[in-house]
Amino acid sequence: MTVLPEINPQGPDTGPRHVAIIMDGNGRWAQARGRPRLYGHHAGARRVREIVSSCPEFGVEYLTIFAFSTENWKRTQTEVAGLMNLFRRYIMKEMQELLRNNVRVRFIGDRFRLDDKLRGLMDQAEDVTRECTGTNLTVALNYGGRDEVTRAAKRLARDVAEGHIGPEDVNEETLPKYLDTYVLPDPDLVIRTSGEARISNFLLWQSAYAEYEFIDTLWPDFTKEIFGDLLKGFDARDRRFGAVTA
Repeated sequence: MTVLPEINPQGPDTGPRHVAIIMDGNGRWAQARGRPRLYGHHAGARRVREIVSSCPEFGVEYLTIFAFSTENWKRTQTEVAGLMNLFRRYIMKEMQELLRNNVRVRFIGDRFRLDDKLRGLMDQAEDVTRECTGTNLTVALNYGGRDEVTRAAKRLARDVAEGHIGPEDVNEETLPKYLDTYVLPDPDLVIRTSGEARISNFLLWQSAYAEYEFIDTLWPDFTKEIFGDLLKGFDARDRRFGAVTA
């Protein structure tokens, strides 16, 4: 039988405990400066460090960032190859810094299409930071929400077929235990930069009750101050989860 840990409970309803970010606008940021798109991706990677390091100050325990989607393979071969090289370099460069800052790293998504070196670095980063107790950084790499649910459904169906779980026991609390994010709380706040107002197949199941912020700022221009302002705005929201305030 597949053995899965329990999902962490949601924290108190104060600030957002888990923030997820669709980091959009790197290419447009670079093109506006007459530079190639990869120049923007490198600038965006540098911005990640600032936002991760600000999480303890803002009380954000979990940060999930959308780095590369299952649909991003449709981009030019040059851009995809450049992104894969960037991911490898980023992990190698940042691993010890994340460890020093007590950041635990996880990756979600389908790893099988990624090259062996990148997969090895991802495994190494997860292993090296496994005992860290500070910010939980989750990087969505070759990730798609529909793909994740499909893979989870297959694993669940296999356990049902093998008799490890009865069909009558399958409910909305069962499937999350088979998702890539099974050890994470659901996101409280999802932020998308660059002015696009869509969720682009990101954390579809997990974000059912998340609050959303769509902002015009391109990701390389997304500062700690902007992040803090959005978190303050979250505090003012009335989250009822389907109930009615008396």
